[in-house]
Amino acid sequence: SMEKERGFYRHVDVDAHAHYIVAFFILVIGTFGVTGNALVMYAFYCNKKLRTRPNYFILNQAISDFLMAFTQSPIFFVNSLNKGWIFGETGCKIYAFCGALFGITSMINLLAISVDRYIVITKPLQAIQWSSKKRTCFIIGLVWIYSFAWSLAPLLGWSSYIPEGLMTSCTWDYVTSTPANKSYTLMLCCFVFFIPLGIISYCYMCMFLAIRHASRDMEKLGSQVRKSTLIQQQSIKTEWKLAKIAFVVIIVFVLSWSPYACVTLIAWAGYGGILNPYSKAVPAVIAKGSTIYNPFIYAIIHSKYRLAVLLCAKKGLQISVVSLDNIFTGTPWQRRYTVSTSWPKPRGEMACLIHTVSPLLEIL
Repeated sequence: SMEKERGFYRHVDVDAHAHYIVAFFILVIGTFGVTGNALVMYAFYCNKKLRTRPNYFILNQAISDFLMAFTQSPIFFVNSLNKGWIFGETGCKIYAFCGALFGITSMINLLAISVDRYIVITKPLQAIQWSSKKRTCFIIGLVWIYSFAWSLAPLLGWSSYIPEGLMTSCTWDYVTSTPANKSYTLMLCCFVFFIPLGIISYCYMCMFLAIRHASRDMEKLGSQVRKSTLIQQQSIKTEWKLAKIAFVVIIVFVLSWSPYACVTLIAWAGYGGILNPYSKAVPAVIAKGSTIYNPFIYAIIHSKYRLAVLLCAKKGLQISVVSLDNIFTGTPWQRRYTVSTSWPKPRGEMACLIHTVSPLLEIL
């Protein structure tokens, strides 16, 4: 009964319009999060060609983001309209557990995608030996187990799940200063946010450098045959596209969850008194918003980057332009260099030069 559980809730005195503003944003996030990720899952269901090894991670991302939006947004929305938590202590625990499970899964899955792309681009020969659908499914399983362990801990007594912010959402108790709460907050921030972020940054930096190195090799080859500004321009374009994708992935990851990490660490450091209900509620809403961006980044953007850049004159090197389907179905080595050549009689100049762009697609 509510009488028994009254100690579990702290009434927060805020304007009604604050609750309605939060409700509006949660409605938008929920709608886009559910439909966007459902569309990605439906595409995988309909199109067998999409069910390739690298795309398993993208499907897993869509599933965890869909479940995050589906389990969190409706409850958060209803509570906001009621200006308080109405689902009881058990409801709070289930809600917070789901939020933690699917949120952590999405983050660690981004880490898995980054490491997988890093191996394919920088170590293509090892990738042939290592990459298989079975192994990918095993890695995805590990991602879920890792997330499940962190989510289960507060239910077993390492920290606990309580209402947060405007008391319309629930999360782990980062406010009450106990050794268990403080240790859980610190470990969670490190092993679910900062360390994965560091590894993701390292992976993308290495990929960027590897492709820049390949671009320069191709430029040297081009300058021996014919000095062409086109080659240099294309090289810069390729690097910039790659940099933009890497930038978007990392920045969205940071922007979605860093406000939450900051608020929890402020409380962890003993300055929880400076946090008002709004400063706890807004990061929670932003974090829930992370479910919207990933379908756009991982499913929609990469379909626009069709494979090859052709710099061809009349008769010369014939380059087979491969669609995304072929890129994602070949072996890493084939995907990296899918070029067929047929040489005409020498005409005094090399007709064309291919710029290695296919690794760009491997990032996604």
